[in-house]
Amino acid sequence: MAKVPRVDRDLCIGCGNCTVVCPEVFELDHEGKSQVVNEMGKCDLEYAVSSCPVGAISLL
Repeated sequence: MAKVPRVDRDLCIGCGNCTVVCPEVFELDHEGKSQVVNEMGKCDLEYAVSSCPVGAISLL
């Protein structure tokens, strides 16, 4: 089963690392926080998780 990415908006600082690593999956919203826009996007989600400096991304 595929893992589904989630962003904890309370932790997110809007650095944008996830949008660089996985632009098909993440984008910054109008508040400058990351959001998932395509749960099924093709990218290295594990790397996106590790690229987040505050641990705001998880895989369920």
